[in-house]
Amino acid sequence: MSENNINFLIELQNLIDSRRTEMPGNSYTTSLFQKGINKIAQKVGEEAVELIIEAKDDNRVLFLNESADLLYHLLVLLTAKDSRIEDVIEVLKERHHA
Repeated sequence: MSENNINFLIELQNLIDSRRTEMPGNSYTTSLFQKGINKIAQKVGEEAVELIIEAKDDNRVLFLNESADLLYHLLVLLTAKDSRIEDVIEVLKERHHA
């Protein structure tokens, strides 16, 4: 993954952070935060199941779209849990060197 791609994920999580702080009324992300941690976690689970289903087929576009949905909802969940994608990257780096 290039540094630009990692930076994009950080920028996206920063946007999610701002949605959590500002809570604009016309935002899907705001609606997730308003529903609470259980709903956010449920969405991550739903997106994971949808990704699994698409992984079994041969439609790359649908597979990548479900992957994006899962990653987005994971970023929302990380934010709700006061964590960052960088924290996850650090865990992966530590595991890689173990």
